[in-house]
Amino acid sequence: MNNTGTIKLTSLSSKGGCGCKIGPADLRQVLQTLPPAANNPNLLVGLDTSDDAGVYKLSDDIAIVQTLDFFTPIVDDPYSFGQIAAANAISDVYAMGGKPITALNIVAFPIADLDKQILADILRGAGDKLKEADVTLVGGHSIDDKEPKFGLAVTGTIHPDKVRTNSGAKPGDVLILTKPIGVGILTTSIKRGLLNESEISQVTNVMSTLNKTAAETMDGYDVHASTDVTGFGLLGHASEMAKGSDVEIRIFNRQVPVMSRVKELAENGAVPGGTKNNFNYLKQDVTYHETMNQNDQWILCDAVTSGGLLAAVAKSDAEKLLAELKSKNVDAHVIGEVIDGNNGHITVEE
Repeated sequence: MNNTGTIKLTSLSSKGGCGCKIGPADLRQVLQTLPPAANNPNLLVGLDTSDDAGVYKLSDDIAIVQTLDFFTPIVDDPYSFGQIAAANAISDVYAMGGKPITALNIVAFPIADLDKQILADILRGAGDKLKEADVTLVGGHSIDDKEPKFGLAVTGTIHPDKVRTNSGAKPGDVLILTKPIGVGILTTSIKRGLLNESEISQVTNVMSTLNKTAAETMDGYDVHASTDVTGFGLLGHASEMAKGSDVEIRIFNRQVPVMSRVKELAENGAVPGGTKNNFNYLKQDVTYHETMNQNDQWILCDAVTSGGLLAAVAKSDAEKLLAELKSKNVDAHVIGEVIDGNNGHITVEE
């Protein structure tokens, strides 16, 4: 699968593993120092929430959705890395309920040290994924950097009245997740040479799968809140939803889909630093069932790249939506519920 000869792209990252975001605690400390954004009635979603993308109203019928994401290589195959980066960046638009339309490449690459074909393959992978999403590449920017990084800025459109945020969950809602978790532990394991080719292909396929089908299917249902599961992990993003919606969320650990070998690898120490940062950040906000050990808890906090959508759906629509998602080959599962109680808190049941 590695088209880079003797070079492993993941070995060129000083961080390695999941290509994680800055941890939530550090990020919050930085953002708290910034002045509040200017009050603009057309800014429907901005910095004052923990949503996946910004939304700006252009007219009564149209708003634009804007997002940006990039990271260091998490797989060694450059084409696959490009596909994963594109799917990950586009996902924020899907999470908000929007239709992605254009993208800009963001490139950092050691052009004098690595074969230029590697960069060409990264861009080709991203380009093919953009075509699959019906997104038009309109340009980009590149710098010469000793550590490769790649991502995209994506713009989408949405009706101003149909924006999905992570702050609309209601007591009685059912939580649906559309991809399995454990990606951070698996990509850390790739860097350590612990996965075979079949296992690498499996996790690569999960990360490079667009959330397009899941998002478009949800359009016909009563979805009260939505987010995609990425660097802050399943519980990190669920916590943002609970706090933003002023509700309590209950997660059923046995119902959360976890990729194969994740627990075994976690037990053998392949837990990325980003995952542990997420767990530590959430200590005051999550109550775990007494039967869950440390590895079980870390897995629920695992720092994900290009994860699935987490949606709070009206109970009356949940069963039908789940069936339709599965009929369209979306690996969707009911993993929890929204309740009245200790608002902003998460309880994990066995």
